[in-house]
Amino acid sequence: MLLAKSESYTQASAQTPPPHPPPLHGPTLRRGRRTAPDHPEEDPLLSFARTFDLAALRVPAAACAPLERRLRGHLLNWPRVRNIARLPNDDGHALLLPPSAPALPASPLTAVTRRDRLARQFNARGFVQFPNLAKMSRPSARAQRDKKGEGRGGDKEAKREKDTVYVVKVPGEEEDQWKGLVGEEGFGSGAWRGEPTRLLLLDESYAKRSVGELPEAVKVVLDDETKQGGSSSYELVQCQLTLFYNYWPMNEVLEALLPEGIIIPAGFETVGHIAHLNLRDEHLPYKELIAQVVLDKNKPKIRTVVNKTDAIQNDYRTMQLEILAGHDSLVTTVIESGLRFKVDLATVYWNSRLATERQRLVNSIFTSSDVVCDVFSGVGPIAISAAKKVTYVYANDLNPIAVEYLERNIVLNKLERKIEVFNMDARRFVTAIYSSQHVRPITQVVMNLPKDAAEFLDIFRGILRNRQAGQPCVMPKIHVYGFSKAEDPEYDFNERINLALCDNVANIEMHRVRLVASGKWMLCASFTLPESVALAKPNYIMC
Repeated sequence: MLLAKSESYTQASAQTPPPHPPPLHGPTLRRGRRTAPDHPEEDPLLSFARTFDLAALRVPAAACAPLERRLRGHLLNWPRVRNIARLPNDDGHALLLPPSAPALPASPLTAVTRRDRLARQFNARGFVQFPNLAKMSRPSARAQRDKKGEGRGGDKEAKREKDTVYVVKVPGEEEDQWKGLVGEEGFGSGAWRGEPTRLLLLDESYAKRSVGELPEAVKVVLDDETKQGGSSSYELVQCQLTLFYNYWPMNEVLEALLPEGIIIPAGFETVGHIAHLNLRDEHLPYKELIAQVVLDKNKPKIRTVVNKTDAIQNDYRTMQLEILAGHDSLVTTVIESGLRFKVDLATVYWNSRLATERQRLVNSIFTSSDVVCDVFSGVGPIAISAAKKVTYVYANDLNPIAVEYLERNIVLNKLERKIEVFNMDARRFVTAIYSSQHVRPITQVVMNLPKDAAEFLDIFRGILRNRQAGQPCVMPKIHVYGFSKAEDPEYDFNERINLALCDNVANIEMHRVRLVASGKWMLCASFTLPESVALAKPNYIMC
């Protein structure tokens, strides 16, 4: 399916091979031999298989770990490929005699000798000298599970083959599994006397070399291990390493599939099990192809891939999303700083890239004695995180669906006694909070609506002018967010704050949150509300 989508895209680039072979610096799709599938229509992903010729040392399994440590600088050391490979025929249950050893004639067994031999070879635990027979008589739990899978059509075996990352094979050993175990290309003497063996994959530059052409450091280590191990044998073999589709990272697969000259999508935002893409116009003709690769390379964590089709243009800050691959549901659970948030991206707003900024507020600014007022709370990422630390939180949002999820998240995190929820316009909410006699004095105000938050600052002009006698006069610290494309974004945002409050606010702390786009910064301005502003005459009209 993936290959069928990309066939027309890659036809032009496949006809122009690279002018120079790339250097040996690790595995890439541009190197290695293509593995021609027997039935490409059945598994098109086999077109991504690449085979590399390598040299390997066949060593006894017991000596493999110490030898790997001593040869670390001479081994393959490729990402996600283990330097130790195990072949299907290396269990070593059989006895291999040296080539020069004559075959021993088998003496006929009588009934008495057969009974005596069985008595010596069996004990209370079962089989002793028949490991192969023991495996057949007592299959492992994995073998039993595989046998059950065969009854369902072999789905487990097919899934295991589909999830294969790489395979190591020694050419010629499929026909004769003991061919070449003892020969000229080896160290030490003696036969492989029934012991398991492993392959130590050597550096790619050692491929197709003989023993004499190996570096002196490798030969010294092998000679030393042979002397210490006595009858241990080490054999140099030529093997083939095949890397499949599951091995290659997302950027390499996309680079091979997309036409030359198109910028490869570098990353995406993760919201629970949803991958949120922001594709450029040049990517849109290949959006399903890109989404399928993103889904394949991030399973099982990612189960849905979406793309934002338009900018946020409504009062509820919801995004227009298009599902490109995976499940159709946009309801997910996000875990952030040990808290769980239920989110529906189709109806509420969530931005995982602001997690660091949220933690900066909670960990560095808020104190345990604070009372926080979150004017644009959404589903509660700031309000709920703050409630774990501060005394009390008042949370508000205009979107009724966001308020519903906020209440669910409060219950989910067991913070019902520390958060009070409102579903009101921001101006009415601030006015109601400061005019009520039953509200605790507010010490921190968060206005995280970067597009319009600065325009709501005029509500704080004269906010304490009509306070009741005996009420404490506490000047809150306001944290307002905004965007700026100016050459000096801090100065530009400062002027907009002064314009909204009709006053020159001193000591405004500016913090650059992140670069949203080229030349567009998201800023956070933190300042204590001046008393002259809080007691001034209001300059707005309530509707």
